[in-house]
Amino acid sequence: MSRILAIDFGRKRIGLAVSDPGQIIANGLDTISNTEIWQFLEEYLGRENVSIIVVGYPRQMNNKVSEAVQYIDPFLKKLKSRFPDMTIETFDERFTSKMAMAAMIEGGVKKKARRNKAIVDKVSAVIILQSYLEFIEKK
Repeated sequence: MSRILAIDFGRKRIGLAVSDPGQIIANGLDTISNTEIWQFLEEYLGRENVSIIVVGYPRQMNNKVSEAVQYIDPFLKKLKSRFPDMTIETFDERFTSKMAMAAMIEGGVKKKARRNKAIVDKVSAVIILQSYLEFIEKK
């Protein structure tokens, strides 16, 4: 089987996670600068068998999109134009940053390390991907 790549888009940093080839478990991949994403994706997708890219899409409690979509929508448009043959989906990312912080605390990550936003972004991407994997398993 192929892998699924998840993106937690941010204006400064982008958290990335990837599934195992069986699409069962999400693993943190990296956190990269927003300016490096296109080169990273070109290289990664060129060497790995990825069938779907899932991009976290922020929604509010009333299920309306949040203000952050003004940055994510142009990214999605460019992603689709650069990789037209790739399946690209969005998935609700509500509370992923809070869930990432809680997971890090529960996992015993020291306070100093929890202040590193790059780690939070990568863990958020893992949460988005694992939630997506559980969602498609129930379909």
